[in-house]
Amino acid sequence: MLKVIGCISSALLAACSLTPEYQRPDAPVPRSWPQAAGTPTVAANAIHWRAFFPDPQLQDLIACALEYNRDLRIAAARVQEARAQFGLARADRLPGVSLLTTGSSVRSIAELGGTGKGGSSESYETSLSSVSFEVDFWGRIANLSEAARLNYLASEEARRSVHLSLVAEVSSAYFAVLQMYKMAEHARRTLDLREQSLSLIHKGVAIGGIYDYEYQQASGLVEAARSDVASIDHQRNVALNRLRFLVGTSSIELPKSIDLDAQGMNIEIAPGLPSDVLLSRPDVMAAEQRLRASNANIGAARAAFFPKILLTAGLGVASQGLSALYGSGMWIFQPSLTLPLFDNGRTAAGVDIAEARKVIAIAEYEKTIQLAFKEVSDLLSSRTSLTRQVRAASVNAKAQERRLQIVQARYNTGLISYLDVLESQREFIAAQQVLMQTRRAQLDACAQLYKALGGGGQDDV
Repeated sequence: MLKVIGCISSALLAACSLTPEYQRPDAPVPRSWPQAAGTPTVAANAIHWRAFFPDPQLQDLIACALEYNRDLRIAAARVQEARAQFGLARADRLPGVSLLTTGSSVRSIAELGGTGKGGSSESYETSLSSVSFEVDFWGRIANLSEAARLNYLASEEARRSVHLSLVAEVSSAYFAVLQMYKMAEHARRTLDLREQSLSLIHKGVAIGGIYDYEYQQASGLVEAARSDVASIDHQRNVALNRLRFLVGTSSIELPKSIDLDAQGMNIEIAPGLPSDVLLSRPDVMAAEQRLRASNANIGAARAAFFPKILLTAGLGVASQGLSALYGSGMWIFQPSLTLPLFDNGRTAAGVDIAEARKVIAIAEYEKTIQLAFKEVSDLLSSRTSLTRQVRAASVNAKAQERRLQIVQARYNTGLISYLDVLESQREFIAAQQVLMQTRRAQLDACAQLYKALGGGGQDDV
């Protein structure tokens, strides 16, 4: 009767979960984006990166990075590590069975024997045993296994986050390289124009038609152009090195004919609602999995207050001779119960640690959502602003080009000096550089917005 009551009591206690009920914290961000969402209807997670980045050269670089990038390899290895940790934790929920066979042979020398003669003795034993299987009445092992599973899922989401970030970073580095190639072409063309102008002015000085002041100014412009060429060459090499680092291989060849304006990327991404977008981002999902794992660890820590029941069972045979080993058998069943009575507050401190870590996990989860909201909000603002800036820079570049043509025509008729031509050339070149920089910033913002909104196609190359 007492056994029945004990079993019923144990079952009832086992049904009482020691793990706090998990509740997802409310997102500490507004319900809508500060910027108007506009009319786009295509969600980022429904667009594969190959569809979003139409440039074949860029697609090849991204695919290469997804294969060779070391950060992504590290993230994938961490997923494997977390999966193995989960396997270890799950194995603790089942009994371990081992086969043990031992044999010994002892021979005594004659001087030590009572009869003055030496002797020998032999013994052999074979056992099949289950060693220290814990009966998980209080869910301690189950909670540890669940925490390991959730940490594994968090590592998988972290890998997806690295995957998506790598796509955006490679595209940004690629756009920077294209910009540097184009700026290098402009810088060399500018240097050629400056040298031609200096040669003409030098001839004018020789015949007395141009003052030395104009020659010195033109000479200064030539040296400034040479400095720009050297600086842009350095920036191009730095951009190439960054792209090689991200891709993970040094064999990168970029066609110089590709222009920033040929990148396409005309898909308008719909930001949607923050509650939908942010909770589907890999980094936010990873933070939530870690929060859930910390919640399970509280249940495991609380279970330490309750008795720990260990079962050890064995079945085997033993004999003094190898030929008669299977003639006799033996078995053992050894349950044990451990109840913590006084441990100087160690168990209570374990619960406090688990609860403090959950508070930390909640704060990290909320911070991740806040950072994600800020990132998307900033990029939505950048998309709107840079669209206007590109439009204005394009109009300005065309106006400066037209102005240069007019100034050149007026100089040919002798109405103005050549310094006016040089000044018009300088302003036209500056307008072209601003247009390239703004266009590259616009493309970069589009790539980063695609990442921030949780772009699709992370799991396949």
